[in-house]
Amino acid sequence: MRSDEPQIYCVGGAVRDRLLGLPVKDHDWVVVGSTPEQMEAQGFKAVGSDFPVFLHPKTHEEYALARTERKVAQGYKGFTVYTSPDVTLEQDLLRRDFTINAIAQDEHGDLIDPHGGQADLKAGVLRHVSEAFAEDPVRILRGARFAARFGFTFAPETLELMRTMVRAGEVDALVAERVWQELSRGLMEQHPSRFFTTLRECGALQKILPELDVMFGVPQNPTYHPEIDCGVHAMMVLDDTAKHGYPLEVRFAALGHDLGKGNTPADILPRHIGHEMRSVDLLKGVCERLRVPAECRDLAALVARYHGNIHRAKELRADTIVKLFDSCDLWRKPERFALILQACESDARGRTGHENDAYPQTAYFLRCAAAAQAVNAGDIARACADKMFIADKVREARIAAVERATMSID
Repeated sequence: MRSDEPQIYCVGGAVRDRLLGLPVKDHDWVVVGSTPEQMEAQGFKAVGSDFPVFLHPKTHEEYALARTERKVAQGYKGFTVYTSPDVTLEQDLLRRDFTINAIAQDEHGDLIDPHGGQADLKAGVLRHVSEAFAEDPVRILRGARFAARFGFTFAPETLELMRTMVRAGEVDALVAERVWQELSRGLMEQHPSRFFTTLRECGALQKILPELDVMFGVPQNPTYHPEIDCGVHAMMVLDDTAKHGYPLEVRFAALGHDLGKGNTPADILPRHIGHEMRSVDLLKGVCERLRVPAECRDLAALVARYHGNIHRAKELRADTIVKLFDSCDLWRKPERFALILQACESDARGRTGHENDAYPQTAYFLRCAAAAQAVNAGDIARACADKMFIADKVREARIAAVERATMSID
């Protein structure tokens, strides 16, 4: 693969996705036989801090010098990198995670596939390239994400290697930002439940998200979910959010809405009295630990706390509905309340045999919300002789508006 001139190859996801017949969004390139000085002399801009990566002067795509890596410390940053013109393409491909990502394509369109990646693509198998896979715990998360995206299964030896990595404590060295980065991407895949079931299968879920891990095997309330446990329900809810194309905030809320069922006192099972507030408390810890963005954190807490009330829409008094609107800050963030309803819809559909059920509570609450929002607080304030009672008067008007709306709904 060596010549006197540097050789450039397309590698990784672009080659994989093209072979799968999927749209190619980004290209990654590896350059064999070059040096940083030569790259910069051709107009490339150096951007890599850990290893030599350059941006093309026109396309701005990333070009990395062929390299090898050696593990020197625990965690995904514990590597030394070696780059030199004498590093071959085959050596560079050997350091990659899965065989499906270790295929290169040259300028003529010919494929270089030393590890059987094409065969694994056809078979739908995720297989590690070499034992060096075990040196980077992020690869467990990436593998889980690929399983969620493509629906591939793991080669038995790869799954066992992932378990060995977990037992060796490699996952414990992952930093919060990287975990959230991969977790949030996993949530946005086509079948996000597979991200979490993969982590559970190799033992990593207990390390990364123990609050979710303990839900598996905990019985649901037989009145509502006689055939599944709490963990399976959470996965069904999550997959429903993906089925309907809901955004990240809704998917994270679906993931965490029932966390409190994982620590329901044994003497009250299979009922889960008070699980809503237990879920809120557990979510607070999860969000702090993983540094979850505020939008996801806040929506998840509201869904966890109020999904039970939202399911019982027509049982709620008008003043209770207005209080719910206050708590969700409907007045300033009406779009967030719509997201809360999306999460509740998926929660209701996350049961065997109910995957396609209608959710009339959404229309009911939107009708009530529109009525409450139509109240002109400014007019009420101007007409109120004692300014101390403005808030009370506005609230009374909103309750009356919701009451009228509920009476007009079949």
